[in-house]
Amino acid sequence: MKKSIGYTSEQEIDERIATIESKIMTDTMSLKQEKELLKEIAELKKNRPKVSQVNKMEESVANRDFGANFKEQIGNINEELTLYRDGKRKVQEKLSALMETRKEQMGDLPTIIEEKEAIGKKIAEKVAERNALRDEFRAKEREFNQYLAEQRRVRQEKAMEERAARQAEYDKVRRTRAAEKLDEQPHIQEMTLIEQTMLFCKSLVQTKDSEAKEDKKEIAHNNPEGTQVLAKKEDREEFYFVPTAKKKGKSKNKGAKAEGSSKPIKHNAETFRLFDQLKLDAPITTDDIPATLEKLEAQLESYKEKVKQWEEKRDEMKRKILEDGVMPEEEGAEKKQEAAAGEGEAANDEEGKEAES
Repeated sequence: MKKSIGYTSEQEIDERIATIESKIMTDTMSLKQEKELLKEIAELKKNRPKVSQVNKMEESVANRDFGANFKEQIGNINEELTLYRDGKRKVQEKLSALMETRKEQMGDLPTIIEEKEAIGKKIAEKVAERNALRDEFRAKEREFNQYLAEQRRVRQEKAMEERAARQAEYDKVRRTRAAEKLDEQPHIQEMTLIEQTMLFCKSLVQTKDSEAKEDKKEIAHNNPEGTQVLAKKEDREEFYFVPTAKKKGKSKNKGAKAEGSSKPIKHNAETFRLFDQLKLDAPITTDDIPATLEKLEAQLESYKEKVKQWEEKRDEMKRKILEDGVMPEEEGAEKKQEAAAGEGEAANDEEGKEAES
């Protein structure tokens, strides 16, 4: 014990503590070193009482008389043990009295404590049972939720399959209708409108004398000599009789009628609408009709050319619709996108060339 303390007197410990405190107050050191010195001071203060105890033990050992009568020492020790036993018995009697008094004061409290402990055990058992039921319920709930999720997934897949089947049927019907629609000649309304307009314009310039006549066959007449075959009235030559006097007013009117070959055309809302649909100006006089007829014929020829191209491409378009599923409007949209992309690339090339120049 003396070796573990390291000091032989309390004075040495006090001097060491004073030295450490002075060093802490005057020297500069790190926080770690300061903590170590404070720890050493605490150990010195803790061991200081042990030094005096060691010194007393050394004095008692030095002053012991080993030559005395051992029987007397044993007797003294036995007397001391007897006194200690008597004191212990008295203390136990007092403790028993105090325990009895405590039991009287507490009354039924131990029974209540026992009941409380028993109820606590029952509560713990019920809590454990509740936790087990809750865990079982949650496990069943998870299984049920998984079952519902599986049912939703099956229904969703079935609905998607039905939707895909309906969409396929709809696409098939749509392609069939689109293919059947190709059998209808395009631009039939526009061509009919142009032909009706041409007939209307031609009707404005036709007269009674210009109506078509049937081709007549020459008939050979074997009539006797000196006879003459009378012709029909409409085939006879016209004879004009010169009047004895001319009236000025009538001659002027006839001259005006001969000179005024161009006549104005009376239009109504329907005829104006007819020409507006064809994006043409309605003819005002009969002199405008030939030019209008040329424009109408040009439009009719363009539509006939489109119909001819349609007839050439009809079978191929039907094949694309029925086999490839490519609709005419989709193909037109793709062509427009390609054309727009080509125009954009051309514009970018032009901008690059301008930037380089």
